Amino acid sequence: MTATALLATVARTDDRTEILRRFLALDAVVTGVNGLVYVAASGPVGRLLGIDSGLLFGLGAFLVVFAVGVGLTGSRPVPSPAAVKAIVDANAVWALLSVVSVVLWFDATVAGAVWIPAQAMTVGGFAVLQWSALRSLATAR
Repeated sequence: MTATALLATVARTDDRTEILRRFLALDAVVTGVNGLVYVAASGPVGRLLGIDSGLLFGLGAFLVVFAVGVGLTGSRPVPSPAAVKAIVDANAVWALLSVVSVVLWFDATVAGAVWIPAQAMTVGGFAVLQWSALRSLATAR
């Protein structure tokens, strides 16, 4: 199965632009919900994960703003390739720093040691899907 066929299967459409838009929309929703939880419940979630609540609140606020940007990018009839590349880069950096933070910075609880790499893999997955969809769109032109 080709990468384009795999993307079309996952996104349930053959429209390459729509594939990219759907992956951006999914990223916006998941990131936004995650950010809102971090903002609304930074104390309890911080204790659960072993992360300072102030830091978690700040990360949550960033995630909400980032999610709005991703959502706006995905809402365009044809998302800007430069904006998508910036989103992919930001997702890749977030995923990498999340894993590094567990190893070097945070004194995470067991829940944090599981959650942080799991969300890093999710964000990294978004980066891969978005990059693949963007490349597929570029090769179709």
